[in-house]
Amino acid sequence: MKKYLITLSMLAVIGLQAQEDYNKWSVEIGAGANKATEGFAPGYFTETPNFFHAEVGARYMFNNKFGLKLNVGYDTFENADDSQAFDSKFYNASLQGVANLGRILNFETWTNTFGLLAHTGVGYGQLENDNFSGKDQVGTFIVGLTPQIRISNRVTIHGDVSLINNTKQQNTFDGTALTSKRGFETSFYTVSAGLTFNLGKHSKHADWVSEGNRVDDIDARLTKLENGLIDSDQDGVADMYDVEPNSIAGVMVDSKGRMVDANKNGVPDEIERYLDENYAHKDDLKNVKSTAAAEELINQGYINVYFGFNSSRPEVASITSIDFVAKYLKANPSASVDVIGYADEIGNPNYNKELSQKRANVVKDILVNAGIDASRLNSVGNGEDASVNKESADARRLMRRVTFRLK
Repeated sequence: MKKYLITLSMLAVIGLQAQEDYNKWSVEIGAGANKATEGFAPGYFTETPNFFHAEVGARYMFNNKFGLKLNVGYDTFENADDSQAFDSKFYNASLQGVANLGRILNFETWTNTFGLLAHTGVGYGQLENDNFSGKDQVGTFIVGLTPQIRISNRVTIHGDVSLINNTKQQNTFDGTALTSKRGFETSFYTVSAGLTFNLGKHSKHADWVSEGNRVDDIDARLTKLENGLIDSDQDGVADMYDVEPNSIAGVMVDSKGRMVDANKNGVPDEIERYLDENYAHKDDLKNVKSTAAAEELINQGYINVYFGFNSSRPEVASITSIDFVAKYLKANPSASVDVIGYADEIGNPNYNKELSQKRANVVKDILVNAGIDASRLNSVGNGEDASVNKESADARRLMRRVTFRLK
């Protein structure tokens, strides 16, 4: 039941995180030129293009397709060489809706570098010119396109082309006359380039997250969750919470999957208790004598200690083999033994050599803690045993072992 509750909880977390697995905020700065097309007195006009235009904005995406941005702009309008002289300044602030055309049109099917945003909204502006007093306050309507080039997950180069229509503008851009109409009769274009800085703790921004990216990410998280809930050593603690994921099956563990070893001697308490109960405190060991049959069983490889894949912990069923050897050595004080470790052929040979030595050392340590003098034990790592079909998982299990040879 506990495992199922954990699974449901993790799925709920993944479901929530799936909605928040990308950054939504960004800051944009840009500069360029403008061109006013309507709203001049006769004989007044600007160069094409006319410098200067600048803007800065903050954008928030509700999802990977739609968002809002607050934008502040500054433009100057100056006379061309063959125009009568004038110098005007225009300030504006606007709130605009943003559509991520790159995601709507599935740009990700052919590029992960180029994007395209569309934006439109309304705002407030002020026109200033020495030819009239005060400030000409206007309403603005803006529509534009913003091509994008992704440099990194944090920085994007963007361009922008926008049309700005002014309403209720009283004076012409040159400031020398009144406009004939007060509707959307004055307008100008802006062309700019700049940088977008994506903010947030996630690796990607909404501008570059496609539905495919999100499905792949969720699949990866589910796979990680499924793998984490596997209990490889069958100790009742899922691998994702298991500090010791290769503990001996059937041996008591704590809440973090660590085998209980109260006296800190390197041998799990249950194994130590089993060895003690079976021979460590017996008074009749002198009656357990060496026989040719026992020696043959040990030397011919009938007595083996088996291990799980990539594990240096003996399988619990193999404890009887260690018990057999320990009994023999206790009954024959002059005998000594080689403790020989092996690995199967899966993995790097050098790593498997080290693993086979670890297995031999672990079995030796258990025998020492069971009362056998270390001087009577010699641990050897023989590396890979290639005597079985490498493609057979069952056959490979026979090779993950420690065997013994009496001396």
